[in-house]
Amino acid sequence: MLTKSSTELVRQRNSVLVLSALRRHGAAAHTEISDYTRLSSATVSAITADLEKAQIIEKSEHQAASGRGRPRVLFRQRRDCGYLIVVIISSDAVQYSLVDYAGKLIDRFSEERSHDPAGAARFAAAVKAGLSRILERSRIGRNKVLLISISSKGLVNSLEPVLVWSPIFGSEQIDFESALRPEWQAKIILDNETLLVAAALGAREENVKGEDFRSLGALSLGHSIGLGIVRRTPHGGQEISAPNFGHMLHMANGGLCRCGTKGCIEAHAGFYAILRTAFEVPLDTIPAKFVPVAELDKIAAQARQGHRMSAFAFRQAGLALGNGLSRVLSLTERMPVAITGPGTRYYDLLRQGIEEGLGQSHIVRMEGMPELRVVADEQNLVFEGHLNRALGVIDEDIVNTGGPGHG
Repeated sequence: MLTKSSTELVRQRNSVLVLSALRRHGAAAHTEISDYTRLSSATVSAITADLEKAQIIEKSEHQAASGRGRPRVLFRQRRDCGYLIVVIISSDAVQYSLVDYAGKLIDRFSEERSHDPAGAARFAAAVKAGLSRILERSRIGRNKVLLISISSKGLVNSLEPVLVWSPIFGSEQIDFESALRPEWQAKIILDNETLLVAAALGAREENVKGEDFRSLGALSLGHSIGLGIVRRTPHGGQEISAPNFGHMLHMANGGLCRCGTKGCIEAHAGFYAILRTAFEVPLDTIPAKFVPVAELDKIAAQARQGHRMSAFAFRQAGLALGNGLSRVLSLTERMPVAITGPGTRYYDLLRQGIEEGLGQSHIVRMEGMPELRVVADEQNLVFEGHLNRALGVIDEDIVNTGGPGHG
């Protein structure tokens, strides 16, 4: 019995490898799958036959461009095997995306989010309504949705889909599992947004560098300040984390943060912090939960025209970010840092402060300034991170339960 169980576990693991290869490389022939996974030809044949029988993958014939020879048989995911709904919660909106099992976007819409200070329960109800709406638009049954993947800024429970703390709802927690049951039977996962950004960037980096990839930090600038770190493990996998960077201490008894404490990095580098410094508002002023980008654009325009206080506000924000990064690199290792988020539009004003803050650390003085790169398409990275994580979870669940709809 033990031998049979072990054999089944190996079969499941190899099946996930095959599905992962198809995710990463797209439609592939039998020999290509064998090369990607390093599994034997016989093992790949057995697995693809089982996956096709379970209606998880499908095969199609493609005639060579020359028109000669036998057609190539390619395997790919069955698009209608099941569906994924991605919910991205941002400061001013909630975006809903419906994706099929092959990772193709079917439908998407966004809804402006109310800034009701006591609206966590109401917000959860709005999310439930949004989920129903996106299915109604595509006429897909709830039983066909295999997973709901949600992301937000803030602190999330790593084991359950519970938003523990967020910039908008504070310590008023949202348990999405409780909020969506029993109407929704799909699996529900919740991730920190910047963790997903780091995951997407790490996947891109590994595709380019292969085994030479070591680590990467993703710094998100905006209303909130977030950091994601992806590091290659000794066994070739990736370890991804999202330390509570925005709420690390920058200055004792410094500016009042949205989290209620004083001196956080975000309280000196978030959009509301830049606004507060530019207008010389007292540091203990209760911060705004949301600052329109248009207001920051005005301050940035003044800074670029030589207005002293506006330029100082961005430089101080950069200094807080650089100091924070220097501490992180001292605890981990010197790594490239990709700067993302709506705040990248002000990078020219932040850069000097960031580099000054980084330059104060021993590791940077010894090993040199880390590579700093601007990656402006944060929303695409968040979505890409959702797909990478969620479709991988779906693959494992499908293999472990014997196919879609089982379990």
